[in-house]
Amino acid sequence: MRHPSTPAARRTVLALFGAALATAPFLKPPHATASVRAAGLDDPAKKEIAMQLVSSAENSSLDWKAQYQYIEDIGDGRGYTAGIIGFCSGTGDMLDLVELYADRKPGNVLSKYLPALRRVDGTDSHDGLDPGFPGDWRRAARDAEFRRAQDHERDRVYFGPAVRQGKADGLRVLGQFAYYDAIVMHGDGNDPLSFRNIRKRALRTANPPAWGGDEVTYLDAFLDARVWAMKQEEAHSDTSRVDTAQRVFLRKRNLDLDPPLDWKVYGDSYHIG
Repeated sequence: MRHPSTPAARRTVLALFGAALATAPFLKPPHATASVRAAGLDDPAKKEIAMQLVSSAENSSLDWKAQYQYIEDIGDGRGYTAGIIGFCSGTGDMLDLVELYADRKPGNVLSKYLPALRRVDGTDSHDGLDPGFPGDWRRAARDAEFRRAQDHERDRVYFGPAVRQGKADGLRVLGQFAYYDAIVMHGDGNDPLSFRNIRKRALRTANPPAWGGDEVTYLDAFLDARVWAMKQEEAHSDTSRVDTAQRVFLRKRNLDLDPPLDWKVYGDSYHIG
């Protein structure tokens, strides 16, 4: 179950900007060179760690694969939150997911909800979704095609853009993960609390490695900016996913997220051996 103080928030603008993330370039550092090569969070073993770390914060569990069937209205004003990355009925990314599933498998159990999902986009309404949508979501989650669609949209809208920007900034695995976790919570776009504006805030005080800066110093600045953004919203005001997780790894200089990893989120302890 998702922690009630940590909804998988999506800026409303995600409905407009999310699709562009996979194709539009992120901000490019002016002094980056072709010689900058960062380790990859997209390495399968590192990606598995990333999924577990996010799930510990979003679902209070390391078993991220159990979350394909998750669905709940957590009262954050974004309607239903569901699936492995917290797709929301009120922010467009759930609609994109169900449309993709309908394209891949016409007539599936969720297809009949597409008109309702289009109507409620941008609101917290359940109009046209209740009472059957949660049960049908869980039913759809038993379908491998729907699980693949969730994986696809997670990578297209969140994971891929975070890793690309992290590599462009010369960051290793921890930095790429810090970017990914920020996009998961804050989305991206022009919202002042979005990922790209958190990054801009960090750049005011430190340069990433691709700009000639020190990686640890820059990541400290980025996490400071992330904490500031989280504290602007009551739903995100518990910053332990940064304070007792990402900063723990940074203090240990574990920039490649090499196991064993020990951290806490909301007071709960987790371990990856």
